Parts: sequence; C-alpha cells; structure tokens
Amino acid sequence: MAIVARCWRRFGGNGIPAADLPAMLGLSAVRSYHRPPYSVKVGIPDFLNGVGNGVEAHAAKLEAEIGDLEKLLVTRTLKLKKLGIPCKHRKLILKYTHKFKMGLWRPRAESWKA
Repeated sequence: MAIVARCWRRFGGNGIPAADLPAMLGLSAVRSYHRPPYSVKVGIPDFLNGVGNGVEAHAAKLEAEIGDLEKLLVTRTLKLKKLGIPCKHRKLILKYTHKFKMGLWRPRAESWKA
C-alpha cells in the first residue's frame, strides 16, 4: 500500500479514485501467503530425526500412541507430557511442528552425517 500512497501523492489524484490505483499499477488485490502442501510423505520418525537433539529417541512411543504425522501436528503439550516426554523435547517437538505447519521448515531428505 506504500506504493499506492506514493503514486497517489505523485499524480495528485487527477480525478482517479484511490480504489482504482492498485489495478492501474498491476497490483493484485488478493495475495496468497500459503505454500502448496508438502509433496513428500513424512512420517513421525523422519520428522523427529529432522528435529534432532535426542528427540528421535521418542519415535517408537509417539508412533505407537499418536499414529501419524497429521495427528502429531495437532497434538498439544499435555498429551506429550502424559506420554512421558521431557519438557525440553516437548518444546522442540511443538516448535518444529508449528514451523512445519507454517511451511517454514521441513526435515531434510538425507541425513546430516551421510
């Protein structure tokens, strides 16, 4: 909108409605900030290996209790606490699930040590 304001000041209005300026400048009124869904199927063990810091030790427990990654992404901290996951690991899991949902992070396809 800063561009619209600058152009509005530059042209001094000239009888052009302010609502028409974005269309004249080629700006779209609708923006999409969402990325397409993650194309490669990621499981809980792959996700936890990507997080690292010892969180991967809980992969078997989480896979048995929660099932799949989609359910892990909506799991809350109390559920993880009832499963016996330490606070530091709960915080890491929740941090990276949030990043994964937002499309800011994804586990690497190959391991770091390979």
